[in-house]
Amino acid sequence: MGESTSSPYDINGQHFNPDMYLHKLLKDCSLEQVMDQQGEIIRDTQALHSDMQTLVYENYNKFISATDTIRKMKSDFKKMEDEMDLLAANMESITSFSEQISCTLQDTRQQITKLSGVHSLLKRLQFLFKLPGKLKVTLQEGHYSQAVQDYIHAQRVLHQYGNMASFQGIQSDCETIVEELKQKLRDQFKSKEASAKELAESVDLLLQLQEPADSLCAEFLAHAETHLCEQLTLLEGLQDQDIIEFVDIGSSGFLSDLCLVVASYNDMFINRPHLHDIQQCDELDSVALSQLGNFVLRNMQHYFNLVGKRVEREQEGGAGDTLVLVRALDRFHRRLQAMNTLFSDTDFARTGTEIVLRAGCRQCHFHLQTLKAHFTDTLTQVRHSLAAPKLISQDGDSSSGLSELLTSLVLATVEKVKGVLQDLLSFCHPDLTFGLKPLFREVFCVDNVREDLVVGFLHYLTATARGFCDSGDSKSPPALLLLLSKMCLEFETSSVHYLLSQTDEWFNIDDRHGSGILTSDVEICTSMRAAAQGLLNHYVRMQGLGVSQMLRKSVETRDWLHTIEPRTVRAVMKRVVEDIAAVDSQVGALYEEGQRAERSSDSSRRTHSASVSRHIYRSNWSSYAPSQLDSSLVTNIQKLFSERIEIFSSVEFSKVSILTGIIKISLKTFLECVRLRTFSRYGLQQIQVDTHYLQLYLWRFVADENLVHFLLDEILGSAVHRCLDPVLMEPSVVEIICERG
Repeated sequence: MGESTSSPYDINGQHFNPDMYLHKLLKDCSLEQVMDQQGEIIRDTQALHSDMQTLVYENYNKFISATDTIRKMKSDFKKMEDEMDLLAANMESITSFSEQISCTLQDTRQQITKLSGVHSLLKRLQFLFKLPGKLKVTLQEGHYSQAVQDYIHAQRVLHQYGNMASFQGIQSDCETIVEELKQKLRDQFKSKEASAKELAESVDLLLQLQEPADSLCAEFLAHAETHLCEQLTLLEGLQDQDIIEFVDIGSSGFLSDLCLVVASYNDMFINRPHLHDIQQCDELDSVALSQLGNFVLRNMQHYFNLVGKRVEREQEGGAGDTLVLVRALDRFHRRLQAMNTLFSDTDFARTGTEIVLRAGCRQCHFHLQTLKAHFTDTLTQVRHSLAAPKLISQDGDSSSGLSELLTSLVLATVEKVKGVLQDLLSFCHPDLTFGLKPLFREVFCVDNVREDLVVGFLHYLTATARGFCDSGDSKSPPALLLLLSKMCLEFETSSVHYLLSQTDEWFNIDDRHGSGILTSDVEICTSMRAAAQGLLNHYVRMQGLGVSQMLRKSVETRDWLHTIEPRTVRAVMKRVVEDIAAVDSQVGALYEEGQRAERSSDSSRRTHSASVSRHIYRSNWSSYAPSQLDSSLVTNIQKLFSERIEIFSSVEFSKVSILTGIIKISLKTFLECVRLRTFSRYGLQQIQVDTHYLQLYLWRFVADENLVHFLLDEILGSAVHRCLDPVLMEPSVVEIICERG
């Protein structure tokens, strides 16, 4: 940019040289280019000329206006200069006249000042001489404030000249009248009919008359406490009143009067102007504050006790109407804010919050008892439904009935908890004065609602469910155990997390599981799952015990040494299969099928092959004599190559696992009973028919059919051990009997 500006060929630059520019233009450009350049320069020149004309035309009026303004300012300044000269002349004249007047009045000034002082003194003396009479008149008319002002106005002079004989009489009369005035003020101060304004006026006048402030403080508070005690006594007699009306009466009566007393006390004894010794005033302030503090605390404690009793009475016998209770507590707490403003030494709002917290805690306790009673009633209805004939029948309605009972039990419980939580949300409304306080939210929302109510109820559900696992409780129907087990599993799967998350969301509870403040849903779910497992194991044991008792009685009550040749399957075996099928239907209504071990696709072939394999095994028992091979050795060799079976192990949450547990217990009982009996040939063959019948039907209920095969082989093997003439029946005959049976 600098080079282009200093170039002699730049037509817009400061160092432009027209001759050099023209010479270069003629040298470098053609005639046509020169003509074009000339036309461009002419157009630029015309444009600049036009812009200059426009600028001059636009500013012409401004130039004319500025000229007129300058001319007018010149004229005004000249006029102002003339006026200033005239003012200076007038000031000189005034100064001259003032000097003349001062010279004229100088002789009489001292006399006028002396006469003015004498006049003022005479007026004060006149006021002093008339003071006793004036005080009497104002005292009779009841104008106590005017009398005190007149006396205080003359008090300094009376004390100063009181030793003079002419003033002693006046001072004596005034002191007598003032003593009478003090007595009247004290009488008005102690009057029960006196208003707060009259009390304040009496105390203020007595303080102006130099009465002891500490004794006045005590008298003022004693008189005020008499009136406040009447208000508290009135409240104590209104314990049966509606709680909102009770709080309104307490707020508009007792609290309003107490606030008025405190405000008046502060104005009279604490916030008064310190006109005397500062140290003495500070001591009086300390005494006044101490007396006021004791007075307020004593009366507020009495008031808090009455409100607390009324709230407890409102909540006696049940939770009551929570909305009405919360409205009353909010009005009570809101009025305490005004008390805190007047008396800031103690946080009465915190005490009020504690009363609200106790009410909220009781409300949560009542709701917890309601939830427990509701669950107990629901459980009783479920037991009655289970005892109804339509649910113990073996038709298809049983499955749907159990499923409906489970759904109603879980949904009714969850909805009841939600209803209780929605009721308690009234305590956390943002418009409430205590609803957003950290102290209230920490204790009420976290400790009372979440931990004590929701978590406590979930623990109660777990404990109630575990209570049915007591071995001494034989009155509980097995279907109830199965139902409760599935209920705990449903809570563990979804309901626990739903209720806790809903509680945290509604009551704005932060996630602080890591700090250990909140009970985690994992902990409750673990407890729920353990309870479900315990109930399911107990259900398996009870159902297994029922089947086992039938098998045990059928073995123990039969004479196996004198039985006839078997022609049919015993009725008890048919009953066992029917009961197992009923349990299968019952469990299938609540639990999924579960995993089964792999088996061949042709069940008939599987049954036949299993029978043939057992026939080969069992024929060994008849082909070997005791002298040839010890039969116990054969059994032990067989057991070496078979897996150990846990009879009472925990079952899984599936239908086949539950049925497997029941069948294991039943067949194990059958096995032990067989081991304790002695059989004839026909007795052994009856056991052979029974076990084959069980094999035909029980394999479909278990997770692994080999388990049934093994236990039935154990039963038949034990029967062979205990048989006096161990000869087995032909497999074809056994199958015919079982098919016919």
